[in-house]
Amino acid sequence: MDEAALRELATVLARLAPLLPPAHSEPDWTARAFRWRRRQYLGVHLGRLEAVRHVASIAAADLQHVDTQKAALLANTEQFVRGLPANNALLTGARGTGKSSLIRACLEHFADEGLRLIEVDKHDLVDLPDIVTQVAARPERFIVFCDDLSFEEGESSYKALKAVLDGSVAAASENVLIYATSNRRHLMPEYMRENLAATYQDDGEIHPAETVEEKVSLSERFGLWLSFYPFRQDDYLDIVGHWLRHLGASDAQVESSRTEALQFALQRGSRSGRVGLQFARDFAGRHGLRRPHARQR
Repeated sequence: MDEAALRELATVLARLAPLLPPAHSEPDWTARAFRWRRRQYLGVHLGRLEAVRHVASIAAADLQHVDTQKAALLANTEQFVRGLPANNALLTGARGTGKSSLIRACLEHFADEGLRLIEVDKHDLVDLPDIVTQVAARPERFIVFCDDLSFEEGESSYKALKAVLDGSVAAASENVLIYATSNRRHLMPEYMRENLAATYQDDGEIHPAETVEEKVSLSERFGLWLSFYPFRQDDYLDIVGHWLRHLGASDAQVESSRTEALQFALQRGSRSGRVGLQFARDFAGRHGLRRPHARQR
């Protein structure tokens, strides 16, 4: 083959390279957190674990007014880390109340004891069996974390999650738990027409439609349910005060910020912990407060 043909072949191969999957390599198992990334190569979807270099950490102590939920999830996670029986967990409720932050706080709390986190997008849950298989032989304990989980009609990842939680012929790996957050308690939309499909017997017993039973069955496969509720005004102000002090504000500045904090929440239509942190950052920035390496939420 002459030199011109070799150059042409090299050009063709260079163009094809981005379309081919990368050579198989082990993830960096020294990382504390991973993401499952699913990409398409020549029409074929392939997923792989990618280490997260900079983990958005938060301490459990920074989560205010969710003490019951915090104690329950930390206890469940501690059982899991120690090799004791533990449950998959579903955290549902009001937005911005600390559901995702609490799961990240579990990682912060138990990472030195071998806990690791794998973040999976809901559309990639079809790969859950592959993820479980990939980490099954590892000595670490893995929480598969799916944030803002909900499904629409006909999504294939819905059945994949059901099978991994409980119902597959294959046994679940003992070093993997699934923690999910959602604003929907039953994870799927429910319609009035489904209730109209119910049947009534002479004795008055109601038999819901099978479609309703199918939707409820997914959330029931999580052994631990934790509900989060909107904060009261005083709770919201406590959260604002906590973050302001964390960012270097004095008690006098915290007290003087209360009216502004309430106005800030009113503009956003929410008195959530997320809004409280956003206000604290805004206030600290406007007043020139500085605290290096402040934790993010």
